[in-house]
Amino acid sequence: MNRHLSFLGTVTLLLAISIANASAKDKPSQTFLKKAIEGNFAEVSMGDLAQKNGQSDDVKSYGKMLSADHAAANQKALDAAKGLGVNPPTGPNAKQKADYDKMAKMSGSAFDKMFATHMVADHQKDIAEYMKASKLKDPAGEYASGQIDTLRKHFDTAKSLKPGK
Repeated sequence: MNRHLSFLGTVTLLLAISIANASAKDKPSQTFLKKAIEGNFAEVSMGDLAQKNGQSDDVKSYGKMLSADHAAANQKALDAAKGLGVNPPTGPNAKQKADYDKMAKMSGSAFDKMFATHMVADHQKDIAEYMKASKLKDPAGEYASGQIDTLRKHFDTAKSLKPGK
């Protein structure tokens, strides 16, 4: 009887270790996807805001592109999250909401300038995070790899925005 209990204890311990290892391995993917989904929600909102509060046609056009591209990207990120069993966020994080609220009070050339600056910095950071995540060997890595060209396009376009045109 004691040998059976000892065997069961060993099997339980090995199972717990294997579950812990699987969870630790999935953690970077889960963390990345949660941040990516929050970011996509934030970019869609910012794109909508640019169309409403922007002064220049370039900023409004960029906002439209941003909303469309990040809405499509978010669907892919949500699919990847589902594939990994991640419970996805339903909107932007607190900092992203605060950034939106700050810019929502602005309009015209002041908005255009702040928006362009924010988009350059934001997409520069995103590209670095997506490059790192693209090395993951799972749906999160596949998602990240597929978005890098779009993020670079957004970054380059944001750098070319001329506020107040």
